[in-house]
Amino acid sequence: MDPALQQIVERVRAAAADAASSPSPRRLRIRGGGTKDFYGEPPEGEALSTAALTGITNYEPSELFVTVRAGTPLAELETLLAGQGQCLPFEPPRYAPGATVGGMVAAGLSGPSRASVGAVRDYVLGVTLVNGRGDVLTFGGQVMKNVAGYDVSRVLAGSLGVLGVIAEVSLKVLPVAPAETTLRFDCNQADALRLLNEWGGRPLPLNASCWVDDAGRAVLYLRLRGAVAAVEAACGHLGGDRLDEPQVAADWDMCRDQTLPWFADRGSDEDLWRVSVPQTAPVLGLDGAPLIEWHGGQRWYRAAPGQAARVRAAARAAGGHATLFRAGASLGVKPATDIAADGVPRFDTLSAPLARIHDALLREFDPHGLFDSARLHRRYPLPRAA
Repeated sequence: MDPALQQIVERVRAAAADAASSPSPRRLRIRGGGTKDFYGEPPEGEALSTAALTGITNYEPSELFVTVRAGTPLAELETLLAGQGQCLPFEPPRYAPGATVGGMVAAGLSGPSRASVGAVRDYVLGVTLVNGRGDVLTFGGQVMKNVAGYDVSRVLAGSLGVLGVIAEVSLKVLPVAPAETTLRFDCNQADALRLLNEWGGRPLPLNASCWVDDAGRAVLYLRLRGAVAAVEAACGHLGGDRLDEPQVAADWDMCRDQTLPWFADRGSDEDLWRVSVPQTAPVLGLDGAPLIEWHGGQRWYRAAPGQAARVRAAARAAGGHATLFRAGASLGVKPATDIAADGVPRFDTLSAPLARIHDALLREFDPHGLFDSARLHRRYPLPRAA
């Protein structure tokens, strides 16, 4: 076994042995680059770093897959893929330097193109995982047809490390599109949603969209990607102002990493809410102009503290849900004491059927409760296994 992986296995096994004889087992907090510590409930427990698990162990450009160790910097992987004219089409957000491949999968977050190309989980082919017993388990493989039965490798996408340590992951990659351009339309929020729904029913090479009130100017940006002929035909059909200058690519990167002025101008006392609704949902009755992505499916709102009930009620009324993505204090993380004081969980409450599945998975993968399971649902802790 690789020495770096062996160290992680030994530490998990030691913690499991302690837990078997202790009424209060020590928690292990899995950490890659720490760029998404703000996401989910504030992390707790002893840090278990994946920093030593680095390296790209297998890359077959002609087969469109790559196998990467979890601590590998995401930037390193993307540079390698770009050299072969390939990419991770779901554009995983980085937020800050140091993001890792394991953290990308564990967070399960996708960028502007998600509504058109799919999410992180759609590109996960297989994983190697260290569970709460210290067992090294392998799920999936390196091609889509290897997936059979319960697809554990995809369950890990978005799990925030509560099921175990992701040690290695195999990902599907795709060629970079031969053509790309961005169109700009001046329109209000209701018209933008109407246009996106209308265009979504046509055979157009839609890739990403962003509606934002930019310094008092309401603008819809639409990115097209695909074959040269398809992109050119769509531009002629849709109209709008065509933006081909290099700055546009930088702007989409800023959207991906939440460094656009709309995000940067958030007040230090404002919460950032991520509202996930059907793309056909109308304008929501919430204060302030949102930033809208994913052809209407992802809507960001800045709100003063104390608006959780209102935001979540609006999301549910539209058939969706809301996540407290960043809580207060600009880009910082509220301590756990603040969470207890304001009583606002980061994620919406699970339905009873999903909660049963969630708890069953935790008990199966982490029977001693070693990992920071409260990262997902701190207000509803899982009872320790007998």
